[in-house]
Amino acid sequence: MTTPRLNRRTFTSGLAASALGLSALPARAAWPDKPIRIVVTFPAGGASDIVARLMADQLARKLNSPVVVDNRPGAGGSVGGQAVHQASPDGYTLMLSNSTPISIGPFALDKQPYDPVEGFSHIAMLGSAPCVLMATPSAPIRTIADLESVARKSGRLDFGSGGPASIGHIYGELMRKTMGVNLVHVPYRGGAPMTTDLISGVIPVGIDVLTAYVPYFRSGQLIPLAVTSAARSPLVPDVPSVQEFGYGKLVLDNFFGLSGPPGLPADLVAKLNSACNEVLAQPEVKRKMLELGVTTSPGTSVAFSRYVRDQVALLAPTVKAAGTRL
Repeated sequence: MTTPRLNRRTFTSGLAASALGLSALPARAAWPDKPIRIVVTFPAGGASDIVARLMADQLARKLNSPVVVDNRPGAGGSVGGQAVHQASPDGYTLMLSNSTPISIGPFALDKQPYDPVEGFSHIAMLGSAPCVLMATPSAPIRTIADLESVARKSGRLDFGSGGPASIGHIYGELMRKTMGVNLVHVPYRGGAPMTTDLISGVIPVGIDVLTAYVPYFRSGQLIPLAVTSAARSPLVPDVPSVQEFGYGKLVLDNFFGLSGPPGLPADLVAKLNSACNEVLAQPEVKRKMLELGVTTSPGTSVAFSRYVRDQVALLAPTVKAAGTRL
């Protein structure tokens, strides 16, 4: 039996039929075609929640799609972090990432729930806010150099934070390791009770994110020693940075970014990054972020991923060495 020859007409007809068959397949829906969810790893009302809602409102306009905020606090940010880490990489589940669920929380658990660097697609840096070192007026401490001197001479200096594994706690541990002095952590259930004890002189020093403390500095109830960023904060331009005192190894910001599940397609990362940068360029957004103590930081997804990697490398060993468990 001979095999029939495939002539030009048969071959062309076959190609046409294949093309018709392919065109009949359903096309992939354009993204986004349903609401996008931004998971916040803190309760409603805090700085991360406010930043997320500001970005959600603006991104909804840029992407022509609803963007909703989903608060998922718990376990040092790891509850919300794990929800995003395990989500489908389709661009509909994102996270307002910052230092707590990325650089601190995962390393304060008995079992690390995800790799904070490779376990996410880090999309865009939104901004950063420094911590502030502050003292009660009754303590003989007016600068970070005074803090080190008092701790070294007395053999011990207590410092308060908003709680175990908070960024204030971990920053104090970083100071202890870097300076080689005995700084002893006094944990509180949030910044408010720490502030009360700091003002009354129960503890000499406190460390927390800058934003909430500006009114206390203006009233003279608390003394700002230094901000932890490389440069001064526009919120408190008269307060020097740790860099100015020569403590370059203590430069640290609490960052705010947008991240997604691992494996997010490159085109979605690029589209989200571009939309975020456009939002951050708006003067009104810059103003509102600054009111929170956040300096906007538009840039590429590659630069943001590098930033995350560097901060994790700095803080993860400190968290582990502190022995804090959530």
